[in-house]
Amino acid sequence: MSTVWPTLFFGFILGIKHATEPDHVIAVSTIASRTKKLSLSSLAGIFWGIGHTATLFVLGMIVIGLEQQIPETAAMWLELAVGVMIVVLGITSFRSAYVVSSKKEVDISHLHLKSTMIGIVHGLAGSAGMVLLTLTTVDTRLQAVLFILIFGVGTIMGMMLFTTFLGLPFIWMKRKQIVFQFTIKAVSLISIVYGLYYMYRISSEIIV
Repeated sequence: MSTVWPTLFFGFILGIKHATEPDHVIAVSTIASRTKKLSLSSLAGIFWGIGHTATLFVLGMIVIGLEQQIPETAAMWLELAVGVMIVVLGITSFRSAYVVSSKKEVDISHLHLKSTMIGIVHGLAGSAGMVLLTLTTVDTRLQAVLFILIFGVGTIMGMMLFTTFLGLPFIWMKRKQIVFQFTIKAVSLISIVYGLYYMYRISSEIIV
């Protein structure tokens, strides 16, 4: 078992790095930026990580158990769905910027559910790569289970840290309503532009 620990540690570090990929960061930013408490920003990252990890684990175990690979075409379409989701999140966040900056309370349970759903979509899109990485890293199914779980813990911690740091400036700006509202709209526009670019890049790969 001692020889497995370096592999598991490698999976943990990869999980932290995976959480900070641009499509993950931008998508969750549209949620974390709408919270007015630092703890809620942290929870946005945690719920994203839970949804992401659960999806990777379930799909990963099914595919590895069947000793199959997820078709590349299917993986590309799932990636395209991520781009669509990022655009929709940006539009929704932009439209709700005034509500967030006003005295009206944001539905916290709805934000947590949305964070989880974002994580699930990202998990679906990343499942093919995760399975390939796992199969090329470990030797047994038990090690595969541990590797995916440790990788998941890394993604949860990585995204929690990111959303916590992201929440700090928004907590500071919440009393400056004009700046607060402008920043949320800026984050939303970045999400829309990046989502469109992401869709274009994936679509060109599908067509080719």
